[in-house]
Amino acid sequence: MSTPIFTLDQLKPGESGKIVSFNDEENALKFMEMGCTPGEVVLMDSYAPLGDPLAIIVSGYKLSLRRSEAAYINIEKN
Repeated sequence: MSTPIFTLDQLKPGESGKIVSFNDEENALKFMEMGCTPGEVVLMDSYAPLGDPLAIIVSGYKLSLRRSEAAYINIEKN
């Protein structure tokens, strides 16, 4: 049985997951330069009051992403 794949924007605050791949190859390099590399664990920290942007903790620091960008990052929930 395979592990279900979600996108980063589907995590709720306090949930975490491991990055497995990207849905947008054009932005994959940008995500990796920001520390979002396959195998890296991310923790959903919070959403802005209107739901966008969201804040994650990855590679030891807090990173803000637009919800539309987070939808390009595939994860396995922990």
